[in-house]
Amino acid sequence: MIQSFGWSDALQQDFVGLAGPDMIPGRVTVQQRGHYVLVTDQGELTAQISGRLAHDAGEGGYPVVGDWVAATPRQGEGAATIHAVLPRRTSFVRKAADSVQSLQVVAANVDLAFLVTSMNLDFNTRRLERYLATAWQSGAKPVIVLTKADLCDDPDAAVAEAEAVAFGAPVLAVSVVTWRGMDELAGYLKPGETCVLVGSSGVGKSTLVNALAGSERMTTQAIREDDSRGRHTTTHRELVLLPSGALILDTPGMRELALMDASEGVVATFSDVEALAAECRFRDCKHTNEPGCAVRAALESGELDPARLQSYRKLQKELAFQQAKEDRAAREANHRRWVAIAKANRQRRRLEEAEDE
Repeated sequence: MIQSFGWSDALQQDFVGLAGPDMIPGRVTVQQRGHYVLVTDQGELTAQISGRLAHDAGEGGYPVVGDWVAATPRQGEGAATIHAVLPRRTSFVRKAADSVQSLQVVAANVDLAFLVTSMNLDFNTRRLERYLATAWQSGAKPVIVLTKADLCDDPDAAVAEAEAVAFGAPVLAVSVVTWRGMDELAGYLKPGETCVLVGSSGVGKSTLVNALAGSERMTTQAIREDDSRGRHTTTHRELVLLPSGALILDTPGMRELALMDASEGVVATFSDVEALAAECRFRDCKHTNEPGCAVRAALESGELDPARLQSYRKLQKELAFQQAKEDRAAREANHRRWVAIAKANRQRRRLEEAEDE
C-alpha cells in the first residue's frame, strides 16, 4: 500500500537507520490537533506521537501531513505510536501565526505547489509574490492557479498580470464549472508525486481537490453573495490519493503568509530585480541616488514596475528584521548560558571553601 503513496528504496534506507524493533513505516495523511492518520502496509492507523518524540522534537520537528514516520502499531486497536520522523526531502514552511520567531511546517515531502488564488476579490499579485518565495524556498515547483475563471470578465488579463510576477512558474486560469484549464492542471500531477495546495480561505482549493478526485473528498461551501468571497471550509490537512496515482494535499486557508528563512526563495521570485541589481555600477548599490544604478534606470524607462520594487524591498526588509531578531535571541540565550555557568562556578567554589574550613 505505501508504494502508492511514494515509498522508495531511499526512504527504506532512512527507515532502517531510525526504526527500532516492531516499528513499521507509514505516511501521515491527516493531521488535526495533535492526532494523525497514517497509511501503512497494515492499513490506515490512527496515531499519536510518543512522549520521547514530543520531548525531543525541535522547532518544526513534529510530524505533519506528507511526513514519513517510524511507528509501532498497537495490534487489534487500529492505532499506532509515532516514534520518529524520517528526513524530509522538501518542506513548505511559514512563520507560526502565534509566534514572532517559531516556524510552522505546513507540508512535507511535496514535489509541486499549486499556489491558488481566485480571480474575483481575492486576486493580489503582492500576495502571489509571497507564496512564490515560500514555494521556491521549499524545494517544490510552484504553479500559479487562478480559480473561478467563469466569474471573471477578463481571465486573460488576470493571467497576464500574474505572469508579470511569476518568472519561471506556469500560470493557469481554471474553472471547475466550465472545466477551463482543468485538463492542463491535471497534467502537472504525476503518479507517486505529491502536490500541496496553498492559498487564502475560500479560493476554491477544496473544490479543486474534489474535481480532480472525481468525488466529494473535501467539504466545500458556496460563495457569499455580499462580498463574492468563498467561505473557509478546510480545518485540517489531508493527503488524498487521486485516481491518477498522484497525491494532493489540501491545507487550511492562509490569507497572510509571514516569511520564514526564505532568502533564496525571494531571490528566485524577484529574479528580474536581482538581474538588474547585478548590472549596477556599485556592488552595494541601494538603488536610491547612486550613479550607474540599473534598477533606477529600469524604473525610469518603465521596464520595472515601482510596486514590484517596493514589494521586493518590503520582503527583504522583513527577512532582515527576522534575522536580526534571531541573532538577538541567540545572543541572549548565549548570555543566559554563561550567567548560569558563572553562577554554578561560584556555588562550587563556595562549597569547596566550606569543605576546606
